[in-house]
Amino acid sequence: MRAAVLQGVGGPEQLVVEEVPAPEAADGEALVDVRAAGINFADILVRRGMYPQMPELPAVLGSEVAGELDGRRVMGFVLSGGGGYAEQVAVDRRWLLPLPESASFAEGAAFPMAFLTAWIPLTELVRIAFGARVLVTAAAGAVGTAAIQVVKALNGAPVAAAGSEEKLELPRSLGAVEAVTYDGIGELGQVDVVFDLVGGDVFEQTLGLLKPLGTAIAVGYAGGMWQELNPAWLVGRNIGVHGFYLGRLLGRNPELVARAAQDALRLWERGAVRPIVGAEYPLEEAADAHRLIESRKSTGKVVLIP
Repeated sequence: MRAAVLQGVGGPEQLVVEEVPAPEAADGEALVDVRAAGINFADILVRRGMYPQMPELPAVLGSEVAGELDGRRVMGFVLSGGGGYAEQVAVDRRWLLPLPESASFAEGAAFPMAFLTAWIPLTELVRIAFGARVLVTAAAGAVGTAAIQVVKALNGAPVAAAGSEEKLELPRSLGAVEAVTYDGIGELGQVDVVFDLVGGDVFEQTLGLLKPLGTAIAVGYAGGMWQELNPAWLVGRNIGVHGFYLGRLLGRNPELVARAAQDALRLWERGAVRPIVGAEYPLEEAADAHRLIESRKSTGKVVLIP
């Protein structure tokens, strides 16, 4: 079968499409014929050699897919070191979900990681009161657009921040009540919750916007690692900071993640949310798909089509 294989650490040219042996399903796994594979920023970090848990290279990346299994349309996670950038992949049956009838395979590949990364922390780590202002950074990306929709579904008031004016139209169309570029974050009023996917200086700046008893959730560090926080500063401002990492939670509390997946799926099935696919690339153009994400010009989820 064909797969986009990461040959080594480096630039997008390290992704090479070649023939590889078909996977074998272990106990409890199923072989899914992949029709679409989502690309996550974690894949970019792996390719750069910057991910905390690096796989042994060469490797096939890709942690979420949508496809067909025994005539059924499914989507799900690939937990055993990836493998989604391929025509076929072995998936633990526990992490397979039915793909809604009206959904495309590309939308299915854009759903699991983005919506669980938004849904779990926004329901388990904080309480979104009616009308609560929730600032979402990287709001035009896959997780950001999911978070905007989740906040709206929870009757909160999503506030969007993104890297350019061009990217702000998407979160506005999804229900953001206010939208600014990162240069304009300081002009925002106070917020109840920060959901941050950027890290670095942006995360530090958003902490100053929190109301007393407000909470920041640190999720991503696409813009740089977080600076150390002195608990005395948090105590003095009466604010809290949570961290969220879906990959680790999948291993430590799979039951919670499984329940959350069903909750998020029900939201989609009733039309309250939808995954946003920003671009689709054939498998042979996996390197170009990575280049688009690294250019910071992509919106929504970038998806590969084997």
